Amino acid sequence: MQYVAPRWLPGGNLQTIWPALWARRVEAPLPAYLRERWNTPDGDFIDVDFLAAEGPAPKPLLVLFHGLEGSSKSHYAEAFAAHAQSRSWDYAVPHFRGCSGEINLAPRAYHSGDFEEVGWILSRLRERHAGPMLVAGVSLGGNALLRWVEEAGAEASKVVSAAASISAPLDLAAGGAAIGQGFNRLVYTRMFLASMKPKALAKLAQHPGLFDREALLAAADLHAFDNVFTAPLHGFRDTDDYWRRASAKPHLDAIRIPALVVNATNDPFVPAASLPRPEEAGRHVTLWQPAHGGHVGFPMGRPPGHVLGMPERVGDWLAQHL
Repeated sequence: MQYVAPRWLPGGNLQTIWPALWARRVEAPLPAYLRERWNTPDGDFIDVDFLAAEGPAPKPLLVLFHGLEGSSKSHYAEAFAAHAQSRSWDYAVPHFRGCSGEINLAPRAYHSGDFEEVGWILSRLRERHAGPMLVAGVSLGGNALLRWVEEAGAEASKVVSAAASISAPLDLAAGGAAIGQGFNRLVYTRMFLASMKPKALAKLAQHPGLFDREALLAAADLHAFDNVFTAPLHGFRDTDDYWRRASAKPHLDAIRIPALVVNATNDPFVPAASLPRPEEAGRHVTLWQPAHGGHVGFPMGRPPGHVLGMPERVGDWLAQHL
């Protein structure tokens, strides 16, 4: 696999920001998603958006787990939807709790190591889909997906044929340190907190006393936010415990199905030095670490560019394992 960034869009930050805001996601308008609401075992709900491909059944189903504060409308999700359509694959985007446009009910949200939720979703999809299943995860969703593949071991092959992770922060402590400094702190941290803090406050209104409101309002980076909200709500001692236990990198050699792990080495969120080496990955894992692409960017073409190249390359790799 190869990726060459356009000369008019140099550097990891431009290759991250421009694709998310201005690059073309699809060649033709997508049909409207069909949304289903699923009740969870703990009395909550998630929303899953589906696109059904034309053609005879059973067809392959591509499942995409989105990134931090993402959704089925994220640029990468729509680009993967277009790719699934081009292959006549069915497509599904499960939303992590609180990310579908409506706050969830339980005193929890979602996190980078949410492999139990990923496993429950995939098992339910497996029960209802007669054809083969392929799964991809982007950023936070990529790390959570790999954690499920790792935990499931050989059992994962009963659910999906292959998995792909794109721009996942496999070492959460390294990624958290990177996003908390300099330009990243001014731009990306501020953007994420502007979305995450109101959701957390809405959760506090649902469940008074759930966490310290003033400490959350004072949180100036993701480490502080996770210390107040994400870690304690999901059974971790603190942020450091959460980032250590949720990181996929230390467990890659436990993977027993074909898995593609894609990380650009100029990703501003994921330091190149923190990426896994081949000897750390295990024989079932294919590492692809292109020099360019940014964080979930990988733009191509002349201005304004498009983001269809990465789904095509990942889709080609996944299709080999049908």
